[in-house]
Amino acid sequence: MALIALAADKGAPGVTTVATALGAVWPRAVLLAECDPAGGDLVYRLPGIDGGVLNPAKGLLSLGATARRGLHPEQIWEHTQKLVGGLDVLVGLTSGEQAAGLTWLWGPLGKAMAAMPDADVLADCGRLGAHPQMNELLSEASIVLLLARANLDHVAHLRERISAVARALTERNRVTPAQIGVVVIADPRQYRGSIDEVRRIVTASAESTRVPVSVLGGIAHDPKGAEMLRGQWGGRLDRSLLIRTARELAGRLAGRLAAQAQEQARQAQAVQRTGPRVPPPPAPQFDPPAGVNA
Repeated sequence: MALIALAADKGAPGVTTVATALGAVWPRAVLLAECDPAGGDLVYRLPGIDGGVLNPAKGLLSLGATARRGLHPEQIWEHTQKLVGGLDVLVGLTSGEQAAGLTWLWGPLGKAMAAMPDADVLADCGRLGAHPQMNELLSEASIVLLLARANLDHVAHLRERISAVARALTERNRVTPAQIGVVVIADPRQYRGSIDEVRRIVTASAESTRVPVSVLGGIAHDPKGAEMLRGQWGGRLDRSLLIRTARELAGRLAGRLAAQAQEQARQAQAVQRTGPRVPPPPAPQFDPPAGVNA
């Protein structure tokens, strides 16, 4: 269906929390995949569906061991587990050292997750910059979401990261106007104002650098909601600011993905009706007769 990559720059403001919250309220079938080369947190944060501890050996590490013989979308489900509440997860690496032997994996993994026919994938990519191989995964995403807090240093780093991601995707011919989005981690007391201020800065920066990016919304900074997300599903968690704002953002993202799918289908139908566009043959070139200046 679609791959949505979530990442941040310096400080990695709650990428795993946001990805988990979005997965909990996603309006379509979804898989949460921990793709942070520095190591994942779900094994330590959240219980499995039976209340026990997730198996750290079953996930990205076991998938990487089998993917050397080829990686297909259907293989990914063989290495997933379920969190309490029923969310399907692909558990990440347990340490950054394990990523050293898997630098080849990110591109094939991105292609496989983007091609999964029965679920969207929310890929928690952690903090960008230290592992340039992650650009291979980002280039397969329908939307790259960059998270930032609404303060000066985070927004400054965000502007630099937007440009770096855009350059990396341009090298792979994957930048489209809808592909890079910003999500603001905002104080509930200044929620709309913080989002609008980041949108103003990002829009001005995008116009000056011609980088296609838009602010897609926000997630409330809600420490109490984040604590409840560690195992308490439903009830109070469902009414938390974290989940309420995540549900709003999830609906907006799902709508954007649906619009992208419709546009791709329309373009495919147009190609079927008219056939692929064939460029005209080059004009014939003739050498001038001897003694005549070209």
